Amino acid sequence: MALEEPLHLDQDMAAKHVVYHIQVCPFSQRLEILLALRGMEDAVEFRVVDITRPRDPQLLEKMAGTTALPVLETPEGDMIKESLVILRYLDEVLDGPTLRSQDPKRHAVESMLIGWESSFTMTGYFYVMNQDPDQRDEHREKLLKLYRDINDFLLQHNPEGPFLFEDFGLAEAVYTPMFKRFWFLDYFEGFQLPDDAAYDRVRLWREACMAHPATAQVSEEEIVKLYYDYALGAGNGALLEGRKVSSFTFEPKWQDRPMPPRDKYAGTASDAELGLG
Repeated sequence: MALEEPLHLDQDMAAKHVVYHIQVCPFSQRLEILLALRGMEDAVEFRVVDITRPRDPQLLEKMAGTTALPVLETPEGDMIKESLVILRYLDEVLDGPTLRSQDPKRHAVESMLIGWESSFTMTGYFYVMNQDPDQRDEHREKLLKLYRDINDFLLQHNPEGPFLFEDFGLAEAVYTPMFKRFWFLDYFEGFQLPDDAAYDRVRLWREACMAHPATAQVSEEEIVKLYYDYALGAGNGALLEGRKVSSFTFEPKWQDRPMPPRDKYAGTASDAELGLG
């Protein structure tokens, strides 16, 4: 019995897909990377949701009352949730060769590596949101342990690198947005991979991923400015005591704001000091 061929949509039809996402969302950046690799940046419409304001009732109705983003609305009006599900869906329906490996064994390998991404992401976010200076070393070691595990995995499957296989693929599209979001750890926690052989292979992979031209949707300055409130333990547009404006606000634009203070443990800067009012 022949396997069913993947459904393919032309660019005009694909443009009817809509992705709702938050500002500088790492999970929607995965989709932008996929589109950049295909040369189809205009094939999907991206609509930014202001998480500092109550959610649009029409969007809530479409999402059946849930608020997790991103979500993708198909041309038929169906809603697809979970970023990895959306990424795999678009990888199949858009024209061009799939980002995922067509070789079953290689696809299994990249899927195993992707299986660690959730722990990697949560560990980094818990680290930046930590407010107890005495817990910094513990958070750092948890993240370094994951880096060592990934290092060993990459050595096992492609010791020379730089990517998991020959080219930038599905695993790279999944991890690169997180590597770039972790600029907030470099800035607010002084995090760096140790100069140690246990991290050499993963360092090579991370650097190659971040340098790839298809991943240039965000900058370090943008991440650090917008994620300042995360570094103080306030995520998803929540307001800190004494503050009236979230660092995730649309206005004033991040380009017009000063860099926030690096010492997150010294207390929050004021709205005025952050260029927010």
